[in-house]
Amino acid sequence: MSKEFKLPDLGEGIHEAQVVNVMINEGDTVTEDQMVLEVETDKAAVELPVPYAGKITSLNVKQGDTVKVGQVLLVVGGDGAAAPAKPAKAEASAPKAASAPAAGIASSNAASTPPPVSPTAVAEAPSHFDGGPIPAAPAVRRLARENEVDLRQVRGTGSGGRILKEDVERYVLTGASGRAASAPASAPSSMPAAPSAPLAPVGGGDALPDFSQWGPIRREAVPQIRKAISRQMVRAWTLPRVTHGDEADVTDLEAFRKEHGSVMAQHGAKLTITTFIIKAVAGALRQMPMLNCSFDEAAGEIIHKDYVHIGVAVDTDRGLMVPVLRDLDRKGLMTISKEMREISDKAREFKLGIDDMRGGTFTVTNVGSLGGTFSTPMINYPEVAILGMGKMSEKPVVKDGQIVVRKMMPLFLSFDHRVIDGADGARFTRLIIDFLENPLYRLLAS
Repeated sequence: MSKEFKLPDLGEGIHEAQVVNVMINEGDTVTEDQMVLEVETDKAAVELPVPYAGKITSLNVKQGDTVKVGQVLLVVGGDGAAAPAKPAKAEASAPKAASAPAAGIASSNAASTPPPVSPTAVAEAPSHFDGGPIPAAPAVRRLARENEVDLRQVRGTGSGGRILKEDVERYVLTGASGRAASAPASAPSSMPAAPSAPLAPVGGGDALPDFSQWGPIRREAVPQIRKAISRQMVRAWTLPRVTHGDEADVTDLEAFRKEHGSVMAQHGAKLTITTFIIKAVAGALRQMPMLNCSFDEAAGEIIHKDYVHIGVAVDTDRGLMVPVLRDLDRKGLMTISKEMREISDKAREFKLGIDDMRGGTFTVTNVGSLGGTFSTPMINYPEVAILGMGKMSEKPVVKDGQIVVRKMMPLFLSFDHRVIDGADGARFTRLIIDFLENPLYRLLAS
């Protein structure tokens, strides 16, 4: 008897994944719980075990395909079972892009990726749910409420017309200003003429010109990690963000770090400036817990978190990842150093699990190794603040009435002004600077 193996639910709010590795071929025999596919979703790679034993009679995906939760990935038959016909793909006849993308993402097929929808098509889409239940997950409904979108006017591209998060985002991004005029007469009067568009990009989602008229071009499917980053950055851009800048004198801290770095290395830890920053942030969040909150606008509430989990931005070959270190207000430099090294290595090797990326209350990002004296870090929503570090450099400063050369490091705190006032942002930054400029005293006092 043949059994279908479908893409399982990989976590709340995750509707699709990209196949990055196919470990079996059609006709292979597999055992129960054998790893057969690796998919990339929400900036994490997940290996999928097949729950059945038998022969792969139908393999419906290949590397680079984008697949949705519930989509049949493969079919397993018993010994001697005839291979069933592969399910028809709704958009299988859709033309491929003229220029084939690079290997690894080149084979994203038209069947698993919804075709682009023109602003006119979206605007003129009729109401599909006349009094019946609207097929959309709770997370999708909440996104629609946040963007004042009537789900009855959204065309679902999921299985059976199910409305996905991407469908709501597309609806917001395309033709927002003209929807009310072209909406059907049956549309409810409460439908806003021009809904707020916190997801709208610069340019308002206008159609792009034909770039090929000026020279050769090529197209490639957007990797899943870039889709996740894009969604998060568009949402972060809508926050009423303020960035406060200051400088820390880290001359003594650098001397302390170099003096004790070899001892830490003997225990498998790497003592870096970022380690001290994380320790300083954890202590500052204990003193100013408002920067450790989240703002629930829909409920009109501020969510206070009685734990300190700090995300650390890691630059990888596949894009920016933010793994989370937990309970840092209760850990020392040695433990923080070890954990940061381990999770950074996992990020660069693309071995993070979904849980490694979630639950952060504050984020730290260090671009100092790449240079730069100023930055406006994007808040990692639903957090309310993020601290960035610039390049440490030697500068002439006045100390005790004398001009001396000191090692100075710029800091940039971006915060959500709905929750944090400017004065509190400045105080928080000074708490961190006080720790960095007096490391030994603060370590003994913590």
